Amino acid sequence: MEVFSSEGYVTFQASNGKSALEIVKSEAPDLVLLDMKIPGMDGLEILKHVKAINKDIKVIMMTAYGELDMIKEATDHGALMHFTKPFDIDEMRVAVNMQLRGGESNNWYAIGS
Repeated sequence: MEVFSSEGYVTFQASNGKSALEIVKSEAPDLVLLDMKIPGMDGLEILKHVKAINKDIKVIMMTAYGELDMIKEATDHGALMHFTKPFDIDEMRVAVNMQLRGGESNNWYAIGS
């Protein structure tokens, strides 16, 4: 959150899947940074709900697991890319900036879990 707040983004943080979906519904973020493993439900389930709420929300997945089937499934459900932990925060920052500032949105929001 510190990195993206310092980039000028309005950020939100969720400690579990239910909170993440409540934020998505109430705040309509442009981008979601979504961990594959989050308390309450897995990242794929949250991804499906996020896309059902608003298919235009951009989603970048984070995982500690290099499981190609989960990554492929996330991509099939609309995730733009994934980062495997541990990842370089500067690479994540560049990816988020590219996705948000490269588009036409006037509201730059990011949500992380």
